[in-house]
Amino acid sequence: MKIAVYPGSFDPVTLGHLDIIVRASKLFDKLIVGVLNNNIKSPLFLVEERVNMLSEVTKGLPNVEVQSFSGLLVDFAKNNNANAVVRGLRAITDFEYELQMAQTNRILSEQVDTIFLTTNIEYSYLSSSTVKEVAMFGGDISKFLPKEVVPKVLEKYNHKK
Repeated sequence: MKIAVYPGSFDPVTLGHLDIIVRASKLFDKLIVGVLNNNIKSPLFLVEERVNMLSEVTKGLPNVEVQSFSGLLVDFAKNNNANAVVRGLRAITDFEYELQMAQTNRILSEQVDTIFLTTNIEYSYLSSSTVKEVAMFGGDISKFLPKEVVPKVLEKYNHKK
């Protein structure tokens, strides 16, 4: 069975993330979306909220599973019998960072390879950070996020105002 992990913060999950998830789910028997619980960042959503949002937007994809994790990505992959990591690339700047991470992960575990999927041109500009900034200033975020996620983001910013 071919198992891959698609890791990220997903704070919040965007249409760009969802595009990569859908496409990667067609390449592997099982795709595990790994929601990073990173204590260094100050996320808008708790890790449990991000897992729930991703579970909701991927419920129509039977071979996709959503889990949270902390620690090394290669350990998470090994614990789930995954031998591939999927990463999305929007621009050359993404590639430079992702190449370093892929090479580091390969040194940490020769059993885990990284597969890069280029982002759909429609989402090449999109990031969770951009979405949060637009939402913070009251802009329309409906073209950036799955419809189930939009009200959750708006609610977070309404409580902060």
